[in-house]
Parts: sequence; structure tokens; C-alpha cells
Amino acid sequence: MRPKGFRAGENRGVSKKSITPASPCPCGLSASYADCCGAFHAGRSSAPTAERLMRSRYSAFAVGDAAYLLRTWHSSTRPAVLDLDDQVRWTGLEILAASGGTAFHQEGTVEFRAHCRVGGAEDSQHELSRFVREGGKWVYVDGM
Repeated sequence: MRPKGFRAGENRGVSKKSITPASPCPCGLSASYADCCGAFHAGRSSAPTAERLMRSRYSAFAVGDAAYLLRTWHSSTRPAVLDLDDQVRWTGLEILAASGGTAFHQEGTVEFRAHCRVGGAEDSQHELSRFVREGGKWVYVDGM
């Protein structure tokens, strides 16, 4: 996911939003943040599928975790630093389709629509993201 509010450049150190470990996970699955994407963000586990990585990257944008986004970006397309726009508030994620990206695959795609508010206006981003395994872990390559 390379959504609105992304700029390659200086990382302004956007702080985490008001999501606690007990909050519902921003990715939309029925678990707490700590038991869902928070475990990936903290490095306690790795996303087992391309779709779970997509969800965890969306959650990282929602909580302002630029370090996780950089760690899960393919080495050939990863920016040196990441600047997140703290005016963008991510409000929901829809997974529209997924292909490949399971334990039996080396690559996969996830089509999604991410909803946000920017300056008080509703907006969304639609993307088909490509993922591959790098070093045995799923990473984001780019959006098509």
C-alpha cells in the first residue's frame, strides 16, 4: 500500500494514533490490535499471507508506524525514508480480491480499497498491490 499522504523523503516521526493494544484492529479483522496487526508491528510474528501483510501495512498507516512499513517493503522498491502525512486519518479497509500469496506461493496480489479522511473530506484509495517473499517473509513490492 502506497497511499495518499506518502512522500519519500524526510521522516517527520508521526506518532502513533489513539489506538491501544485493546482497541479493535484497524485492519477490520475481529481481534484486538495487540492480537492482530500489533503482533506483526512489534515483531512478535510475521504475516503468514500476502493479505495479512496488506492488512498489517494498512494498520501501520493507521497508527503511523513508518518503521514497520519500511521493514515490510521489498528491498528493490523501498524508499530510504518514509514521511507520513499526519493529516490523513485512515477509517476503513475493504479487501476486494486476492490471488496467490499463501504459504504455498512465492508471490501474490491483493486488491483493496482504503478509506480515509483528509482535511475533513472523505476519500479512498483503490489499488492492486503486489507482494513477494524476500528472506522467507512476505513484503510489499508495488501497486499496479
